[in-house]
Amino acid sequence: MHRSFPRIHVITDSIDVVRGVAGLDDVAVQIRVKSNDAQAYALTVAAVGVCRSAGTMVLVNDRVGVALAAGADGVHLGADDLPVAAARRVLGPRVIVGATCRTPAAARAAVADGASYLGVGPAFQTTTKDGLPPPLGPAAIAAVAEAVPGTPVLAIGGITAERVPLLAVHGVAAVAAFAVDPKGAVAEFLAALP
Repeated sequence: MHRSFPRIHVITDSIDVVRGVAGLDDVAVQIRVKSNDAQAYALTVAAVGVCRSAGTMVLVNDRVGVALAAGADGVHLGADDLPVAAARRVLGPRVIVGATCRTPAAARAAVADGASYLGVGPAFQTTTKDGLPPPLGPAAIAAVAEAVPGTPVLAIGGITAERVPLLAVHGVAAVAAFAVDPKGAVAEFLAALP
C-alpha cells in the first residue's frame, strides 16, 4: 500500500475544493465537517459521487458511521475518536483507517491495532484547528515515521509547500493550503515532495 498510497491529503468541508482536486494524481480527499452527522453524510455522499469515477480516495475524519453509510474509502481517527482497533472491527480489513499520532510508541500501537496510515502533527504552528498541542517540528515527526517503516506517515499542521522539504515523511495533509486554489496547491505540493 505504501507505494501507491496518496501523498497529498486535502482536508475540506467544501464540495468546490473536492471538485477542484478530484482526479489529480497522488491526492486523497478527507471530509471534515464540524457540525453534525447529517451534514457530514450529505457532503461525503456528494464527494464520493465526484471522486469515485475520478479515481480519488475519499476518507471521512472522525465519523466511522458516516464513512460506512456514505460508502467512503475509509476514515481518519483523531485522539478523541473511536479507537483504531474498534474501527477496524466495524469497518473490516479492506477499508482504510488512518490514525493521528504524536509519538513513536503511539504510532507502533496504532499500526498494531490496524491503522493503514498515520497523520502526525501538528508539524508547525497552525490556527486551522483549536486546542492543538504544541508543534512537534520536523525531528519529532521523522522519529515517528522511522518507528513504523512501511506505513505511510503524513505530516499535518501548518503545512506549506515551502516547509515540505523539511519533512521526512510519505506525504502531507492540509486544510488552509487548499482553500483558495486547490489545483494549484496540489501542483506546488507535488513539486515539493521527493
